[in-house]
Amino acid sequence: MDNADFCLHDGRGVLAVSGPDAGAFLQGLITNDVTVVTPERAIHAALLTPQGKYLHDFFVVALEGALYLDCEAARLSDLLRRLSMYKLRSKVVLADAGDRFSVAVLYGPQALSTLSLPAEPGRARALDGGVAYVDPRLAALGARALLPREGGVEMLTALGCRLGNPDDYDRLRLSLGVPDGSRDLVVEKSILLEAGFDELHGIDWNKGCYLGQELTARTKHRGTIRKRLVPVAIEGPVPAIGTPILVGAVEAGEMRSARPGLGIALLRLDFIEDNRTSTELRAGEARIRPMKPFWLDGKD
Repeated sequence: MDNADFCLHDGRGVLAVSGPDAGAFLQGLITNDVTVVTPERAIHAALLTPQGKYLHDFFVVALEGALYLDCEAARLSDLLRRLSMYKLRSKVVLADAGDRFSVAVLYGPQALSTLSLPAEPGRARALDGGVAYVDPRLAALGARALLPREGGVEMLTALGCRLGNPDDYDRLRLSLGVPDGSRDLVVEKSILLEAGFDELHGIDWNKGCYLGQELTARTKHRGTIRKRLVPVAIEGPVPAIGTPILVGAVEAGEMRSARPGLGIALLRLDFIEDNRTSTELRAGEARIRPMKPFWLDGKD
């Protein structure tokens, strides 16, 4: 990947949040600070249950005077339904914008420079009728773009980007240990701090209240996390999502998304940190070796 490659992400949808109260509406619901979102800055955030469990995560960008959520296409209707529950008298319009915009991911060593973007998570710039931005979670993931349905691919090609293989991007994500929404988190069960949302810039600890804030803040301050999503090397057949990871008869965690040789797993911290047992981890017929992602040291 020595070029600037891009792929249209068919698994992503776009939800428009417009109206004079759009920013304030989202600010009271999601985990990150909507007030920083501008045409030059995007964020990653989540919507939680009142008990602080994962429901949805998405990217928030500003375009044409509205906010747009880059979210999971298969779950867009559920996100729309849940947000609509909190509209009350807010002057907000929620609408599926997938007929107007598509989502692209851009990766490779030249991706950010080709888009004239610095290696700074969340930095954004306008494209013709769309917006491109450095992945707010991790600059090493490259960039994302909200593109007009008509002419978007041609625009990226004209900038010097090359149509790539979605499998290459997914392997990059897995190698960095970055979770992919409900593929890696369990709806109404997972806790954000187990999935790296703190280190990956998905939570603002200084903003006002949001759904699930109390449990999230308490978990942070008490340091009660006992499991983590981490990248793992896989020797053998790829285990299915949910396959238990065992050390002998002891359950150490379970598999999440994976491809041949590489995956993400939810593991107990004692098994991540104990090098003596790491070579004994098994998921079905495969041997599993956990790896510590570099961003857990606080680097971007």
